[in-house]
Amino acid sequence: MLKQGANFAVCFIGLQISYLTWGFCQESLMTTVFTATPSVPSGLFPSAAFAVFCNRVLAVTIAAFVVKKKHGSLTSPDSAPLLSFAPCAMSNTFSSWAQYTALKYVTFPVQTLFKSSKIIPVMLMGMVLQKKTYRKRDYLDAGLITLGVFIFSYYSKSRKVGSDDSTDATGVCFLLIYIFCDAFTSNWQAKIYQKYGKDNVDSFQMMLGVNSFAIVFTLSGLLTSGDLPTVIEFLSANPAAFANCLVTSITSATGQLFIFKTIKDFGPVPFTLIMTIRQILSIVISAVLFAHPINGKCMIGATMVFSIVGNGIYRKYKNMKKNLQ
Repeated sequence: MLKQGANFAVCFIGLQISYLTWGFCQESLMTTVFTATPSVPSGLFPSAAFAVFCNRVLAVTIAAFVVKKKHGSLTSPDSAPLLSFAPCAMSNTFSSWAQYTALKYVTFPVQTLFKSSKIIPVMLMGMVLQKKTYRKRDYLDAGLITLGVFIFSYYSKSRKVGSDDSTDATGVCFLLIYIFCDAFTSNWQAKIYQKYGKDNVDSFQMMLGVNSFAIVFTLSGLLTSGDLPTVIEFLSANPAAFANCLVTSITSATGQLFIFKTIKDFGPVPFTLIMTIRQILSIVISAVLFAHPINGKCMIGATMVFSIVGNGIYRKYKNMKKNLQ
């Protein structure tokens, strides 16, 4: 029992440190006005695609090492075909790109809470890709969470400097791209597990396949858009921006490792609880460190969201406990 408690503490602390650090560096990277360069006179980090590329390079390196050590080779005839990972890699790339880009238009607390509303696109994608059905309670929860997110976003007074309704709408558009692409990614991955079996496709093989294609997609975008020389010039003049890129890459990779470990050792319910706590802490840290004022009406919206999410976690825990009896 003591050993299990220590293991849970390691997972909890590992996830919190990884993703709280990742969130702080992500917001710093995309919102700080760095030293201007000839190609980037605004001083703002010029390429969300490069940030995604950096994250994927380290992730694929770790995944390749683990898969090679665990299975003896990077490919297996019993595993899913490499091309089967391409659709979710594309959606994963777009979701990450949109997530970074949205921070140019909306604040991190708004972005963080907005993620909770992805339950609706997840349900829609589940119905389309996996023919899933949902209870009326699930639709009610999804609707109330979306309402809470709307209240928080609408009454948030922490708009970007110089922003107006059009720029706020642009940020929401990027967040919608993020949650729909992310919903497609998770459902497509579930479809791969269902089709080829979890015994033939483990988490690290999934990580390797998805991130391999993501590197191809992001690098192709950087080369065709001509952003790569601009980014190199910018990072050369701004070591702090490079440090943020590096730290987000490291914490993104360690976060994925702790996700796999937590779900494997304790299941999805404790993992969801840990990540919900992480969301709350992320909002608080961002509000304090980046001076985002949060008024009473925003707190009502946030309380609605986290209360419904917490109640959902409790119901899942009760059902899991009932099934074990």
